[in-house]
Amino acid sequence: MDDMKLNSQSFDDGRTIPGEFAFAVPAPGQHVALSANRNPQLEWRDVPAATKSFAVICHDPDVPSRGDDVNQEGREIPASLPRVDFFHWVLFDIPASVRAIAAGSHSDGVTAHGKPGPAAPGGWRHGINDYTQWFAGDAQMRGTYYGYDGPAPPWNDSLPHHYVFTLYALDVPHLAVPGELTGGEVRQALAGHVLGEATLTGIYTLNPRLIA
Repeated sequence: MDDMKLNSQSFDDGRTIPGEFAFAVPAPGQHVALSANRNPQLEWRDVPAATKSFAVICHDPDVPSRGDDVNQEGREIPASLPRVDFFHWVLFDIPASVRAIAAGSHSDGVTAHGKPGPAAPGGWRHGINDYTQWFAGDAQMRGTYYGYDGPAPPWNDSLPHHYVFTLYALDVPHLAVPGELTGGEVRQALAGHVLGEATLTGIYTLNPRLIA
């Protein structure tokens, strides 16, 4: 595979994601508050010559596998708890001519019940992120969440969370996804079509003990 490079003007690889690109930020007295929830800027280069489209997936591999201790007063989620993936952004059918996504161009603010989809500007397509499941039992927020919704890890998690943005160069102009447009289904649909990939990882926490 070619060595594609993925960068961002919004944050550096391996460093903290600024609060404006998060779903929630720390808030004294109430733990967290909703944030600007803007998608970060992304840009890439050294693309494989045969690329016909791109896909972007952002996932957090550090989500607690059990919710017993999540956001519970006087408790902290142990680092030893097994972790699972949580998808924050699924975007595909990005034309091969594109080399950047502007900050705030796909998300600018929290949208209760989720942003519409799957159609995105320019003929691109948004997948469904995992806030769809997270808010399923919340009458004020539940809905189908398309596109980007940023970090909001548990405020009592002993681990900082990692947000892995992966850019895929594909050999098809439009990706066929037989199932729902979830992160898992889209990632499966990519198999066999990837010419190259590049990653960029940001870190985020809402735990006051971990915030320098």
